[in-house]
Amino acid sequence: MALPFPKSRILRGLCGALLLAGIMQGAVHADWDFSQISRRAQALYGPLGEGQKRIDDWQQLLATQKSIGELEQLDLVNRFFNQRMRYVEDIDLWHQVDYWETPIEALWKGAGDCEDYAIAKYFSLRHLGVASDKLRITYVKALRLNRAHMVLTYYARPDAMPLVLDSLTDTIQPASQRTDLLPVYSFNAEGLWLPGAKGNQKVGDTKRLSRWQDLLKRMQAEGFPVETTH
Repeated sequence: MALPFPKSRILRGLCGALLLAGIMQGAVHADWDFSQISRRAQALYGPLGEGQKRIDDWQQLLATQKSIGELEQLDLVNRFFNQRMRYVEDIDLWHQVDYWETPIEALWKGAGDCEDYAIAKYFSLRHLGVASDKLRITYVKALRLNRAHMVLTYYARPDAMPLVLDSLTDTIQPASQRTDLLPVYSFNAEGLWLPGAKGNQKVGDTKRLSRWQDLLKRMQAEGFPVETTH
């Protein structure tokens, strides 16, 4: 994942990523017509090849796992994407320094980098019914790798220690046990948070970011029922 430090530059790039909050709020619970999505994906990308099987498996996961507990959903979704995708840098996969895949693109390619795993897991869990305020897409510095990284975090309660869903491991652990990760900021449908001595501090509301706009436009073109709300 190519993400710049220091934090000020990251924040300029992130603020608009929160477009997701307003645009996807209603769509994540709407029915997804996978026959239409597959047809549109083929029209956009050409033959899906082995990606069609991965997309079909994703549809099956979303259709059959809505009634189980949230912790089980976290585990199934985390393992699903970790096992069906391989890590490839954007520059090698898309010939761009930083490209955020839709879940369909990720499954079509069967590959992506860290933000693509986190994005796909976020949309999956939201569609399974996990509340937005329990999920945050979180940018961290991976200390052992000495690079920017992205994970999905889950809060059972607002004041709970979050659980970390990471593309680097199938094991979901509390953030307190992930001492190799230094949080930089996180976001979800409600806003942007920064870590602080007294806990995470909400520092912004949803704003526009071209990268998220592009992602959501591509999802809409793929047949997802994206609804704009204000």
